[in-house]
Amino acid sequence: MFTLQRIETSTQEIKKSRFLAIAGAIEDEQSAKAFLAAHSDSTANHNCWAWRIGQTYRFSDDGEPSGTAGKPILAAIDGQSLDRVAVVVTRWFGGVLLGSGGLIRAYGGTAALCLRAAEKVELVDTQRATIACDFADLALIKARLAARGVAVVGETFTDTGAVLTAEMRKDIAAEILVLVTDLSRGKAFASLED
Repeated sequence: MFTLQRIETSTQEIKKSRFLAIAGAIEDEQSAKAFLAAHSDSTANHNCWAWRIGQTYRFSDDGEPSGTAGKPILAAIDGQSLDRVAVVVTRWFGGVLLGSGGLIRAYGGTAALCLRAAEKVELVDTQRATIACDFADLALIKARLAARGVAVVGETFTDTGAVLTAEMRKDIAAEILVLVTDLSRGKAFASLED
């Protein structure tokens, strides 16, 4: 799964109607609502949209015939294996009716055009861990964590050592805990956070 690196826009004119798609990354339902509010144009005839976060999704036809705008926009998001993405397609009516099929192609096509042009980044599930170790093992543990792509995002010191907060890819978390135990010869304590 992928999300968008930054906000992307695309425009199309179809039978005198102007379509503007704006797509961007979102983190949760609150940020989706904020994105939609920020990028909808009150002077336009329709601001149709869709967003997806994991298994949760929403879409709106905003006055267009049912199923002709929001669903095609969502299909464009899903068709490119995107997650945590919102898309608003704004239409300024040009006087020519497009019919249901034309609307589906216009809204879905404009969204897809925008999403194809967007720079994407892979979504990676991460896991945090707490690691408590002695000063004697600290430098080696930190070096090996860095070599495995694990980020130390917090560090506090105790009388005898340090407590690290580390963030890593979820698929290697158990392996990292074993590594820490092995490096410290069983003296370090490491646990995954919920």
